[in-house]
Amino acid sequence: MRPTPSDSNPLAHLRANPKDRFEAGRARRETVPLESHAETPVGPDRADALTILENQNVEQHRLPELIPLRFGRMSYSPFTYLRGAAAVQAGDLAAGPSTDLWVELCGDAHLGNFRWFNCPDRKPVFDLNDFDETLPGPFEWDVKRLAASVTVAARVNGFSPKKCRAATRSAMRAYRESTFAASEMNPLDLFYYRFRADNALKRIGRHGSSHRKWKESVLAKAARKCSMRALKELTAVVDGRRLIASDPPRTVRLEDELASRSLCEITELFESYKESLPLDRRVLVDQFSVVDVARKVVGVGSVGTRCLVVFLEAGDGTPLFLQFKQATRSVLEKYLPESEFDHPGQRVVEGQRLMQATSDMFLGWSQWKDEAGNKFDFYFRQLWDGKGKMCAEEMSPSRLAVFAELCGKTLAFAHARSGDPHMIAGYIGDDNEFDDIFVEYADKYADRTVADHAQLESAINDGQVEVVRDL
Repeated sequence: MRPTPSDSNPLAHLRANPKDRFEAGRARRETVPLESHAETPVGPDRADALTILENQNVEQHRLPELIPLRFGRMSYSPFTYLRGAAAVQAGDLAAGPSTDLWVELCGDAHLGNFRWFNCPDRKPVFDLNDFDETLPGPFEWDVKRLAASVTVAARVNGFSPKKCRAATRSAMRAYRESTFAASEMNPLDLFYYRFRADNALKRIGRHGSSHRKWKESVLAKAARKCSMRALKELTAVVDGRRLIASDPPRTVRLEDELASRSLCEITELFESYKESLPLDRRVLVDQFSVVDVARKVVGVGSVGTRCLVVFLEAGDGTPLFLQFKQATRSVLEKYLPESEFDHPGQRVVEGQRLMQATSDMFLGWSQWKDEAGNKFDFYFRQLWDGKGKMCAEEMSPSRLAVFAELCGKTLAFAHARSGDPHMIAGYIGDDNEFDDIFVEYADKYADRTVADHAQLESAINDGQVEVVRDL
């Protein structure tokens, strides 16, 4: 449990006897019954979903020319809509029952935000990989977003209701079982635990060799995503200089877009970022110089925020590509205590380090001012480093169930690192009741998501919302 900021010693309860903590978690059912989580409070007082999304564009100073692309990507299906609508579900979660069993929340734990990537020892791991909305809060908020995303993806894929529920139940069962597994580990073993590729493949192998070969192919493709591959695919030689290749509106070189601003200002942003790094990483990054910068559109929910790619080279020509993304207030901060970090980029970085088993060694943060004096906060990470993503919309029922199982396990361990797995285990119990209740929630919230997506489509057809598709 992550207590509220008013508590004088927020970790004192972790020194208590594990059995007592388990029973304390079980006792939480008296104030917030487990079965209450099956409900989705979306009555007449619910805020209009489209209004929430439009307000985000203003509050986060999203680039106006990219907003049609954001809505275009969200409009493809109820699943792409859900991916971009973290702010909508945050309001719905806040209106429902909440425990005081707090963890560091991902804040956006849908299926698309789980993937393979290389840890600093160059070995692939499976973990969460998006923390734009991270904030301390009730553990079940992340679990519900994951559950809803599995059900929505399964429906989009045309699965039968029975197979939709089976895939979601696979994620919930894995979360429950892995929470108990984490509670049996001592703090040091839990801290050092990594869900490495070989362990994940063994787990997948139990479901059949075809699933294992499928994941092996994803890993092989991910292994090829490195700075050398980025150099080949993202750059071109222009007038004798190797620069990031423009592909508007997805990739636009900053020099082309803002000719009046010099590369020196980007260099200043980069120098400020280095101050947020530990000394050993700073010494490493100091060996690289900024060559070029471009704006690059990524994802669904992030479209319209400022996301930039910086191309660097060492003295011997070694390339390095970093991504710096605009960091804003978490969508959860409207409903939970504000972050203890003044800089939103630091909030993202610290939350990521809390939840991930091992984090990108280039994580850091900085701030930039535009010509009008507006301040924009950023966090930095490596662009391509063995990242492997699996597309949930292209999976068969059995493969989605296997993937959902990996995600459920991963989320449980992420929560255990910052919360109390003993108390969470006590609350959710060791039988199927938790699984059934959260599957029921996911069914109901999937209905809500389909309706919200239909509202967006209607607004597009009526000309109320402008969209750009196929990009």
